[in-house]
Amino acid sequence: MSRVVVCGSLNMDVVVQSTRRPATGETLLGATVSFLPGGKGLNQAVAAARLGVPTAMIGSVGNDAFANGLRGFLADSDVDSSGVREIDGPATGVAIIQVAGKDNAITVASGANLLFKAQMVRQEPRADEVWVAQFETPIAEIRAILARARAAGARTVLNLAPFLPFPDNLLKRVDVAVLNEIELSQATRAPLRPASALRHVVAACEKLRAKGARAVVATLGGRGAVVVTTDGATAIPSFKAKVVDTTGAGDCFVGALAARMAKGATPIEAARYASAAASCSVERLGAAPSMPTAREVAARLAKC
Repeated sequence: MSRVVVCGSLNMDVVVQSTRRPATGETLLGATVSFLPGGKGLNQAVAAARLGVPTAMIGSVGNDAFANGLRGFLADSDVDSSGVREIDGPATGVAIIQVAGKDNAITVASGANLLFKAQMVRQEPRADEVWVAQFETPIAEIRAILARARAAGARTVLNLAPFLPFPDNLLKRVDVAVLNEIELSQATRAPLRPASALRHVVAACEKLRAKGARAVVATLGGRGAVVVTTDGATAIPSFKAKVVDTTGAGDCFVGALAARMAKGATPIEAARYASAAASCSVERLGAAPSMPTAREVAARLAKC
């Protein structure tokens, strides 16, 4: 079976739940706190592995207790973490996640993630693999890694999140670009809103395809997703869910998309599966711990 290789961030998520967010200068009592593994890279790797696809994680952590906890979580999730390098000096990445009602706000202290280097990748990409990256590690290193993967014949998935300015030639190394409406607006300077007509979303996706991405997937929250390829645009419906915590839903989508591509699915087929997986993930607290199994996703698909 093909393998998914995720190059990206590893964070410890400090999740604070409260009935509302405090106002500026206010101290709000009565919240609860959880320490949960996270980081877009780790989340996406765990999502792929939980779906039964061999998965490897490549990234960097500090020399601290959080690093040990993240490695242990990866091992428990059947993710190969031999490519996770320990760096002396900076701390392991930390994300502070404030959950109030059904919404969340996130502040990230990237730490060791910002010192990740392409030279740390000691395994050579293979043609039967799917390589995944995001924007929580340096873009220059991402570009080098994706170039190596494409040169080896591997398929590449880039999650343009959180959005950062990137060189135009980066997308020439990308088979599938994935981003949400906000990131799509930032990447194309298109004035998109949550209620924007689908044709405007598709037009923005086409701008990214013109820069080199073979396919572009825009996730639209409760409206589902849209996949734009050389054959046109395909709308992907959303799946009903009882929302508990939306943290990590986008990462679940990316990891599930990559996992399905590793099994030979087209971007459209993979996006539908990923939409079902993401709808399962929002029904539990946390990012990586909320990733569903293949059985759970199959059950969700069977309801439609």
